[in-house]
Amino acid sequence: MYLIRGINNIELFRDKFSVISTIATIGNFDGLHLGHQQILKAMQKEAELNDLKKLVIFTEPHAQEFFAEASGVEAAKPPRIFPWQEKVRKMKELKVDFSFFLKFNSQLRSMTPEDFLEKILLRLNIKKLIIGDDFRFGANREGDFKLLQSWGVKNSIQVSSTKTFQIEGARVSSTRIREALTKNDFHTAEKLLGRPFTYSGKVVYGNQLGSQLGVPTANLWLPKNKLPISGVYIVEVLLGDKQLKGIANMGIRPTVGGESPVLEVHLLDFSDNIYGKRLTVRFLEKVRDEKKFKNLDALKEQIFKDISTAKSYFV
Repeated sequence: MYLIRGINNIELFRDKFSVISTIATIGNFDGLHLGHQQILKAMQKEAELNDLKKLVIFTEPHAQEFFAEASGVEAAKPPRIFPWQEKVRKMKELKVDFSFFLKFNSQLRSMTPEDFLEKILLRLNIKKLIIGDDFRFGANREGDFKLLQSWGVKNSIQVSSTKTFQIEGARVSSTRIREALTKNDFHTAEKLLGRPFTYSGKVVYGNQLGSQLGVPTANLWLPKNKLPISGVYIVEVLLGDKQLKGIANMGIRPTVGGESPVLEVHLLDFSDNIYGKRLTVRFLEKVRDEKKFKNLDALKEQIFKDISTAKSYFV
């Protein structure tokens, strides 16, 4: 998959792939849930019939994140199902040919719908465009499906929308999945995602506190984006072709004065050196919230209780 990073790289894309035509879609695609996958399936069918390449356009940061930061209200930022790097990896797995990282900034915020169409979409070799039925674009969200259709007719681009994808009588959406995850309802999240909720990353060196306490951990640094879960969880971990069991803490480690979020995973009955290896962590059940202990001895005592809880879960 080829990643187009920003408006400034559109010309490079056009020069490198001048002879290809695309079928495109636009959205946040946070989680790449079953609703998103329905759009990608429709794109795949059209791509095969019309010899087109699949292009997914997504904004980074999300518009809500941008507006929350601009207003200084961090708490208003919605949590991410996963960071954009994981989104790109999932797109690759789903056989997307091109993804376009479109930076959401003050320039994009103030761009009129007409300028968005002429200065961005028209330059991406698009022959067909498929969007969700609620898609809006341009300054003040003034652009709508009707405007897209008339623009499409003018430029010989076929524009269509997908029907709302529902499960149990309700729309499948990233918001619905975030709500399930904040309630630690991993079963519902899995049903809507079409796969288990996981977090992937490479194991990095930490401060070795776990080893000092007799509980070595694999540390995965978390992105600056707010994630929908925090606390201590029973987990399954995929390491290459190995499936391992463990207990994990996702948080800032307040007992030792931590400030940056990190995912610490203690793997049960496992002692290999895995620094630099990629882990995929599946969250099964929440054990407790993260808390600040009065000292390291109290923390160590609780960690061993958590490990015992995890071992009992897997029996």
